[in-house]
Amino acid sequence: MLTVNEIYYSIQGEGTRVGRPSVFVRLTGCPLRCVWCDTAYAFHEGTRRDIDEIVAAAECHPSRLLCLTGGEPLAQPEAFALVRRLLDDGWEVVVETSGHVSLAQLDPRAVAVMDIKAPGSGEADRMDWENLERLKRKDEAKLVLAGRADYEWAREIVRGKRLSESCTVLFAAVHGQLEPGVLARWVLEDGLPVRVQVQLHRILWPEVERGV
Repeated sequence: MLTVNEIYYSIQGEGTRVGRPSVFVRLTGCPLRCVWCDTAYAFHEGTRRDIDEIVAAAECHPSRLLCLTGGEPLAQPEAFALVRRLLDDGWEVVVETSGHVSLAQLDPRAVAVMDIKAPGSGEADRMDWENLERLKRKDEAKLVLAGRADYEWAREIVRGKRLSESCTVLFAAVHGQLEPGVLARWVLEDGLPVRVQVQLHRILWPEVERGV
């Protein structure tokens, strides 16, 4: 059994699959409290559902791409079994995780999109740095940055750990705190091998907070 906050069908707004129709399964709960979190409603709201119910709900939608998100989906141990079941059923599965839960049990067929918490999040010290060694070439590392200090910290992570040689690296600006164009200019000035991303769903549906 898993506690599920919501299951919905929308456009993927982030990462290398941006723009693609996708089923989203948002699980309840997160041990972290990032100061810029935009899904705090998922901390507690949810209903208990078994894996068969979740898969059946996902199959009601016309897509075979599924994003497992939260909160922190891997904080629920049964999430690993859900991922395996979906992959066995032929789904393309993307798992959005905050990086403080070990990826050792994650099915290697899944794509991990790991959020590396910068100091501005207030949760940088919770990172499991061994997860960097677990990332595969098809995985993605995302760094959400609130300002110049976060950017310089992220720049050193990318360079010092040669992160772009392991996986795709995504830089994003905290909504309302850092202008994406400013972040893009910094990346260009430093010649960083990263992708600058914006949240497409905020552009498509700027007043909608849930179900997108």
